[in-house]
Amino acid sequence: QAPIKATCEDMSCKTGFPEDVHSAVVSRSVHGGQPLLNVRFRSCDGNKKIHFGSSEPEDFRVGEDGVVYAERSFQLSAEPTEFIVSAQDKETQEEWQMRVKLTPEPAFAGDSEKDQKKIEDIIFPWQQYKHSSPLKRQKRDWVIPPINLPENSRGPFPQELVRVRKSDRDKSLSLRYSVTGPGADQPPTGIFIINPISGQLSVTKPLDREQIASFHLRAHAVDVNGNQVENPIDIVINVIDMNDNRPEFLHQVWNGTVPEGSKPGTYVMTVTAIDADDPNAQNGMLRYRILSQAPSSPSPNMFTINNETGDIITVAAGLDREKVQQYTLIIQATDMEGNPTYGLSNTATAVITVTDVNDNPPEFTAMTFYGEVPENRVDVIVANLTVTDKDQPHTPAWNAMYRMTGGDPTGRFTILTDPNSNDGLVTVVKPIDFETNRMFVLTVAAENQVPLAKGIQHPPQSTATVSITVIDVNESPYFVPNPKLVRQEEGLLAGSMLTTFTAQDPDRYMQQTSLRYSKLSDPANWLKIDPVNGQIMTTAVLDRESIYVQNNMYNATFLASDNGIPPMSGTGTLQIYLLDINDNAPQVNPKEATTCETLQPNAINITAVDPDIDPNAGPFAFELPDTPASIKRNWTIVRISGDHAQLSLRIRFLEAGIYDVPIVITDSGNPHASSTSVLKVKVCQCDINGDCTDVDRIVGAGLGTGAIIAILLCIIILLILVLMFVVWMKRRDKERQAKQLLIDPEDDVRDNILKYDEEGGGEEDQDYDLSQLQQPDTVEPDAIKPVGIRRLDERPIHAEPQYPVRSAAPHPGDIGDFINEGLKAADNDPTAPPYDSLLVFDYEGSGSTAGSLSSLNSSSSGGEQDYDYLNDWGPRFKKLADMYGGGDD
Repeated sequence: QAPIKATCEDMSCKTGFPEDVHSAVVSRSVHGGQPLLNVRFRSCDGNKKIHFGSSEPEDFRVGEDGVVYAERSFQLSAEPTEFIVSAQDKETQEEWQMRVKLTPEPAFAGDSEKDQKKIEDIIFPWQQYKHSSPLKRQKRDWVIPPINLPENSRGPFPQELVRVRKSDRDKSLSLRYSVTGPGADQPPTGIFIINPISGQLSVTKPLDREQIASFHLRAHAVDVNGNQVENPIDIVINVIDMNDNRPEFLHQVWNGTVPEGSKPGTYVMTVTAIDADDPNAQNGMLRYRILSQAPSSPSPNMFTINNETGDIITVAAGLDREKVQQYTLIIQATDMEGNPTYGLSNTATAVITVTDVNDNPPEFTAMTFYGEVPENRVDVIVANLTVTDKDQPHTPAWNAMYRMTGGDPTGRFTILTDPNSNDGLVTVVKPIDFETNRMFVLTVAAENQVPLAKGIQHPPQSTATVSITVIDVNESPYFVPNPKLVRQEEGLLAGSMLTTFTAQDPDRYMQQTSLRYSKLSDPANWLKIDPVNGQIMTTAVLDRESIYVQNNMYNATFLASDNGIPPMSGTGTLQIYLLDINDNAPQVNPKEATTCETLQPNAINITAVDPDIDPNAGPFAFELPDTPASIKRNWTIVRISGDHAQLSLRIRFLEAGIYDVPIVITDSGNPHASSTSVLKVKVCQCDINGDCTDVDRIVGAGLGTGAIIAILLCIIILLILVLMFVVWMKRRDKERQAKQLLIDPEDDVRDNILKYDEEGGGEEDQDYDLSQLQQPDTVEPDAIKPVGIRRLDERPIHAEPQYPVRSAAPHPGDIGDFINEGLKAADNDPTAPPYDSLLVFDYEGSGSTAGSLSSLNSSSSGGEQDYDYLNDWGPRFKKLADMYGGGDD
């Protein structure tokens, strides 16, 4: 498609307002470099120099000839694609903008003729007027070119910049000038001022390009009435950069790494500095260089730096971490393109760490290592293999791996690596027999986890030998074979020799006597072993049907011990497989059964049980004995299978009751074994369904013989316990009576005094035997009292010192005088211990001064009294009122 050049369209110099939006229809597929639109102006003047631009420069480009090109290939979507085309007059700096919408063509319009159609034009008006009517062109002489003002000017201030040219109308009108925009009437305000009469524009203080690089102001001219007489004009003030800022590094310390042994030209790191000055001028153009390197070995110039980008690379060979692990570089950045005279500079530190590579293999510290291990021990470290490696510790280039290259064909050893020390730990993983191998000589190799770096002349691995001595220890004897199987018929009598079970001692090089044998486990206690020769004898009859025999097998364990230091022992198992013999007669099962008293099809199913096994068990033969004759007369038995038979009534009716039916059962052994089993049959009355209906059946079915015997035993035990308890109680009463006082309990004054549930006529009504109240001098001596019938409160019998005897007072007339005399004697008697017997007075007196209580009515006459007044005596008499004032209740 050939583009259409921008031309001046002759429209009689008509001018108009610009179109805001221009829509164009283009093909759906856009290719890079394809012309899309033409930009044109409505003007008669074709000498204007116009600069075109696009808001989407990565997608659309406008050439100097006004043709809009596609910068890349893409597919237009269904929605319109928008961008802005701008045009600027290079002389007057006037600018126009137009929004363009590209819409893809419909799918049916994609033929070749339509693809070659003429591209559309975007038409800009050349001038803008306030009125739509045609006007004559006016001379535009109010134009201010951009002003360049250096920063950091020293003044004096205000400093005149430019005088705004007066309008053509200032000859006839009195005009006023003003300036607006950032730096004038907008923040930062007051930097620029204009004389309103003369139009002189001035700056009031120094400018800083690093804060504001340019100012865009607008100058206005109005008449005295405030009417605008000219369009505002743009004033652009560019701040010229001065070299007033030093370069600044982004970091004061830069860290980088480089592998040791790197070739010259290897990239290490990049340092970056920035300068606040104009980067497009020499003031902001930086250059880098290295001032110093520490340390300076093996060469003082191991690194270089790109003076423009700050990339640090190696320039010399010989980086060796084992010699120098870190380099420190002082980097300088200078502006003015590195001019040392006029440029400003700054420094930073670059720390370069030399990283490790595997350039040193592990090396054994000795050619031969030694170790020893007791026989039959596993998981034991027998030797430590030490190596040295100059690489960085705890890295794959330093970590060692060990392997055995010879001397261990059976794999009895392994070598583990200690992660902390890097040592090789030779460990036994399979038991070693001293009698077989007394020494091992292993060949081992050590290498790193990662292979050696290329170009290293050292061998990749180091080798050494390990000599391991096996120490002989006392080993446990062992039975051969273990377990030992013996097949034997059951029924072997006690004292019979069964077998010989011996052990062997693996210690052939130790001074030891013969082994000793003992029994360790014999569940049924059937066996014994000779402690010297290991012969096993029976101590009881071997029974296959024993509970200790499982699956015809009986297990016993024996112990063999030596006399080594320390003594050792080993165990062996003897398995006796017992062969069955016909030593058990069959029995009937169940032992009890129930049937009806009439002949009905309700036969009793019975089963023969034999502990023996084939061929000494079934099939069984069932029959009834000839005696007594009533058995075959009343019953009949029929075998229904090898183990089962049916017992039924032969007669039509049999009286209800319990019958013992003997049954002869014979097994199939050779010779045969038979037994007579008694089946207890309960004959009862039955209903139409064949179920027992009498009470006896319920009792018999609910409680069997075993249950009844258990109940009877419980009752007998309970009666014995009750009888023992009664005997014990009687014996206890006799012992209690033996410990009572000599006097009769009926005549004990103390007990009578403590009886509060009798209401009699007073002390004179009591018929007491006062002969028991004796004076102290008439009391029976302790020596003549029988042993074991003393009171608990009496003085104990023991030898006492002789003290003056109290004076015995005669019978006083008043009991009070007697008590006082006794109390006085007790208080003054130094031999009187604090026993209650001293306070017991055996003289009662002839009567009481209180008078008789017989005048009080007894409870027999209480029914005639009115006790309701007791309710008025308070809560303490409430119970008494309830007892006697309750009426008939």
